[in-house]
Amino acid sequence: MPRLKPLLRHALGASGLLPAVFNAYRSVREWSPRMALRNRQLRRERRALPLPPGDLVFSVAISRDLRWFLESGEATAGAIVDALASIGRPLESFEAILDFGCGCGRVMRQWHGRELGALHGSDYNAAAIAWARRHLPHATFAVNGLAPPLPYPDAHFDLVYALSVFTHLSDTLQHAWLRELRRTLRPNGILLLTTMGSAHRERMTEAERQASDAGRVVVRDASYAGKNICAAYHSEAALQRLATEHGFAMRLMRESGALGMVGQDLVVFEKR
Repeated sequence: MPRLKPLLRHALGASGLLPAVFNAYRSVREWSPRMALRNRQLRRERRALPLPPGDLVFSVAISRDLRWFLESGEATAGAIVDALASIGRPLESFEAILDFGCGCGRVMRQWHGRELGALHGSDYNAAAIAWARRHLPHATFAVNGLAPPLPYPDAHFDLVYALSVFTHLSDTLQHAWLRELRRTLRPNGILLLTTMGSAHRERMTEAERQASDAGRVVVRDASYAGKNICAAYHSEAALQRLATEHGFAMRLMRESGALGMVGQDLVVFEKR
């Protein structure tokens, strides 16, 4: 019996069914009549912005619970505002902002009605972007690929944030996207990331912990990069190494500071 789970995982991975089974399991495990009723009530309420369909909600929140979608988005937005203020770069000071990996706008919707610079969102989920274009009029959206480039000129943004994006990329893609995001940033521009660090350390093997402590990014299921089943873990040493290699200074690192992101760290890089 102890070997059944890894054997099943290997078989599903070989067949290409692992992501679908993972998503189905998570959806079924959390479902309850109470949540379904609450979701219907939330959709009936009059809101300034409509709520996305369940599949798009799940793609960004790993849950179909609309209350969690809304409350976690609000908490994450608050964590971003607080982190930027703490380094003397308040959100209102930025002229052009990119939500990289915005999905269907879990956080982007939180900026609606605020006096901010030009808001942009990009994601490789074309369905999420199509929905955001129709329902989030305060921002401009674009589809990107799993790998660079982005459809923006050099030095276009002074703030880019990527929430639970680098947590699901292979090592190769992480380096590629850091180069690309740096290209789109202005001098002294800010890159804010959320990553999985010490709060997720118990998930690692001893060999993975040693690699992480040595400053390497630990990635599981890299062949599923871009999907939730791919998991990347970053120690502070690994983050510092990435910052140095790609021409950033690490301005802030808050363990479990990405509120609404289930134990993810909040990291702020500044373009040198």
